[in-house]
Amino acid sequence: MAAEISRWSRRYVLVGVLALCCWQVATVAGLPRRTTVTLGVFGFVFQIVFGKAYALVPAYFDVDLVFEHAPMIQFPFVVTGAACLALDPLLVRRFRVDLGVLGGVLWTVGVVVFIGALALTIGGPLRHGTTGTGEHNADRRPLDRFANRFVPIVLLYLLVGSYETVAGQASALPPLIGVRAAATHLLAAGAATLLVVTLGFRLLPRFLGARPTRSSAALVLPVTATAPGIIAGGFVDDRWLPLGAALMVIAMVGFALVVSGMWFQSDKRRIGLYALLPSATFGVIGVLFGGLFAVGGASPALIETHLRVNLLGFLGLMIVGTSFQFYPPRLGAFPGSSNRSASVAIAALACGLGIEVLGVAAIAVFDPATASLSTRASAFGRWLTLFGAFGYAYLIASVFRTRAT
Repeated sequence: MAAEISRWSRRYVLVGVLALCCWQVATVAGLPRRTTVTLGVFGFVFQIVFGKAYALVPAYFDVDLVFEHAPMIQFPFVVTGAACLALDPLLVRRFRVDLGVLGGVLWTVGVVVFIGALALTIGGPLRHGTTGTGEHNADRRPLDRFANRFVPIVLLYLLVGSYETVAGQASALPPLIGVRAAATHLLAAGAATLLVVTLGFRLLPRFLGARPTRSSAALVLPVTATAPGIIAGGFVDDRWLPLGAALMVIAMVGFALVVSGMWFQSDKRRIGLYALLPSATFGVIGVLFGGLFAVGGASPALIETHLRVNLLGFLGLMIVGTSFQFYPPRLGAFPGSSNRSASVAIAALACGLGIEVLGVAAIAVFDPATASLSTRASAFGRWLTLFGAFGYAYLIASVFRTRAT
């Protein structure tokens, strides 16, 4: 069963990597925000989350996936659903079928399969406090057990965010909040970010040979779990937005400090680990943008930048870095597959996004006379991230080619 799950995990990852490339192409081409956000959240982030969750989460509870066919059954629903949701803003009047409704329904069905399979798998071990931590890491068990308790909250955010997505498309379903941005925050800030932080307290210490304290997790994880729900509620009553944004800043700053502390204390410098610091930095920048919006409003350009910093900068670079740990580029079958190529891809993604952010910020802060130069800088940054995305895709495909032979 492990080999079959590993194969399906790679298929999800491959779809996620392709969605990353499509997302960057769509951004450079200036396609609607709904399309780019869908490609980033539903296509890139969650396809990889699904694939790696099937492989990692059961192991963290010392069990096997109870329904081994779940990855196969879910796959066509979430892939087709994400594609329909991304195409809907572009082809809204060209089909008799409402692509938004179809995509939302397909996506939610796939999510229900995923949540059901994981809930049945981890329910018993969660109640008994079971972890997959070996005897040689017995001192890690209190932290691992504490981190495991947040996985059900991840699944809850994913379920509520998916329902809010389909309810926003289908008028027959009553929405919980009724604001598209709330669904995005429930999925990206709630499910994806909380899962990254939760697994971060389990994965990253092993990668870095570090031992963060349980107290650091006790400070970061509950705030990370609480903030997205308050932010989503703030789209109904905007008095909640500043509180939710402040909690998210506390969570991301705390997580960034934990990651930075482990990184600087570690003597391990595998190539994927170099993406961790820029990821943590972008995480802080992204939530600071959100805090600014909560108290003072924002322009469409700044909102777009906020989304890209969080999705590509924080979640994206964290995914890229950890995936290079699982799929070392030097083992690839294609020419040029090496750690040096991986470092170029990471640098292109991080530097390109940094240039883009600076360009947008310059337009917002300085005299409009600088708008032309800043716009060109932002465009260059987006092309650079496009180059990094295709480089990353090439290296992942190269490793998968090796494993397929």
